Amino acid sequence: MHLKIGIPRGLWFYDYYPLWKSFYEELGAEVILSSPTNKSILDKGVKNTVDEACLPVKIFHGHVLDLKDRVDYLFVPKMMSVYEKEYICPKFCGLPEMVSHSIKDLPPIIDTEINFNRSRKHLMNTVYRFGSYVTKNPIAIHRAYKRAVEEYSSYKARMKEGNLPINGEFCERYKNKSGISIAVMGHSYNIYDKYGSMSLIDKLEEMGIKIITPEMMDYATINQHTDTLEKKMFWSYGRKLLGTAMHLTDTKTIDGIVYLSSFGCGIDSIIEELVERKARKDGRMPFLLITVDEHTGEAGVNTRLEAFIDMIEWRKRNESNLSTHG
Repeated sequence: MHLKIGIPRGLWFYDYYPLWKSFYEELGAEVILSSPTNKSILDKGVKNTVDEACLPVKIFHGHVLDLKDRVDYLFVPKMMSVYEKEYICPKFCGLPEMVSHSIKDLPPIIDTEINFNRSRKHLMNTVYRFGSYVTKNPIAIHRAYKRAVEEYSSYKARMKEGNLPINGEFCERYKNKSGISIAVMGHSYNIYDKYGSMSLIDKLEEMGIKIITPEMMDYATINQHTDTLEKKMFWSYGRKLLGTAMHLTDTKTIDGIVYLSSFGCGIDSIIEELVERKARKDGRMPFLLITVDEHTGEAGVNTRLEAFIDMIEWRKRNESNLSTHG
């Protein structure tokens, strides 16, 4: 009988899911995914999380509840840092503790720590700890890791080419018609979660808009821009967003920015301000901030989005039609 490992469809899922799925399947385990986010998952998550948690953390708890009675292990690693001298959001660091404190009767949790803050030289020790839940054979674990990295690289390459993993799956996209390009900015777990983002990407694509996301950016380009900041940006997600915004506003390759943020996100409260300043002041570019929590209504978001796109279309039509009064 296969060991069943449950992976919740939230937070780091959108960045690393193919890596871990491939790793555990190669070792002979069966990977069970939670359902895509829906109203029931959100409601259960809200009920079983501390009030101060942001929307993505509440959604994550809902996904844990969706899996807990169906698996032998729950995969909730303790993610501290994925780049040297940088950190991930503090809520990621304490996720295994938050989950086990808030939800009773959970199966055992795979909560190995990932911390590359100092260096990656202990990477294989971390990999063996992850693999040891399924097998103690180091050769099998090493082979599974190599296979997983290949899978992960091809996933990243597909995103860079413009494929978007909505709910974690690539699907046929709408064909661009309008000639308008919009950067959709925000953490991957906000913009690619269809329910949590109120189908933001689908709505823009239905309007015929070409979408650019931070995952399509080259890391060297991002670093080149963020290295010019007075102080080092030591939040990994924040650096990616800011570097993307700096590049796109400097090269003027987009017509506007839509920033999707979750209410109560400490990192976003700083980054969105910097991105907006960059867009409006340096790039003279339309900027729309959409902040969501569990009470946000879809109708209000639709109205603001439609007005924003109308304004951009109007600008494009009239930018060469200036009045003689200057």
